[in-house]
Amino acid sequence: MTEALDIDADDWDTEVNRSSTPVLVDFWHDACIWCKHLDPVYSQLAGEFSDKLKFAKLNVLSNERNNQLAAKFGVMGTPTVILFCNGRPIETLVGYRPKETLKRELQLMIETQQDCFKQQTPLVK
Repeated sequence: MTEALDIDADDWDTEVNRSSTPVLVDFWHDACIWCKHLDPVYSQLAGEFSDKLKFAKLNVLSNERNNQLAAKFGVMGTPTVILFCNGRPIETLVGYRPKETLKRELQLMIETQQDCFKQQTPLVK
């Protein structure tokens, strides 16, 4: 089973901006009860969707740079899950969802964002 990758601002460029696979990032923190409920769901879906998506988790309160990165993408509450394609945010989900609901939403994202999954022009710095 594929696990969600723990990342921080130092890993962002490599793991998200330069990823050849679309990346689903869970913005979370330790004191968030809904984040704790989402964690096992997110891990299970990471295994189920490993052929289509990279799953990553970023703790928004672990350091100032992570907090700034979350703010850059408009994260105002946790959990927030954002789908990135070549470093660009293309879909955002805010709040906890049960596994089946999140699974349906991910399948819909994959269907509606076909261009992303066929590869677009990478984000240039």
